[in-house]
Amino acid sequence: MSNNDFSTSEETKTLAEEMACMKALVTFMLKGMGQADAGKVIINMERYIDQLTDQQQADVFSSTIKQIKQAYRQ
Repeated sequence: MSNNDFSTSEETKTLAEEMACMKALVTFMLKGMGQADAGKVIINMERYIDQLTDQQQADVFSSTIKQIKQAYRQ
């Protein structure tokens, strides 16, 4: 992995599109894992969010997880 270039644009629109891609990727990965394991991942992420001290970051993470959960259920 150290030889791969994961650089990204500084443009807000490009970053937003990349984030949408990452959300879709995580959703497909969870679907591929199976329901029990995917549920464990979501629960662990929600526990992680509860431990965050930065409320703004916690809100963003929580919103992202809600979007992924909704896409997973479809």
